[in-house]
Amino acid sequence: MAKQHDQQFKEEAVEYYLEHKDLGLRGCAENLGIGYSTLSKWVRDYSTNNGTIPTRGSGNYASDVEKENARLRRELRDAKDALDVLKKAISILGK
Repeated sequence: MAKQHDQQFKEEAVEYYLEHKDLGLRGCAENLGIGYSTLSKWVRDYSTNNGTIPTRGSGNYASDVEKENARLRRELRDAKDALDVLKKAISILGK
């Protein structure tokens, strides 16, 4: 799973790049310890969203229904993962 950066880190990373354009995107990304494509996306988002970077999270769902759907999808994924582990355990113990 990809590392999640908070809103403040993303905005500060873009501001760092804007203040150090002479380093280029790649140099700034390396200095910040993030991927080039990640910083590139944040800079693009920053410029197209009036100086803000949209982030995934509980506050970014268009409606309560979408938020609940996302929660249910996570719950279903976790249940499937647990079921897979149990199936493997049963097959091991059944031998």
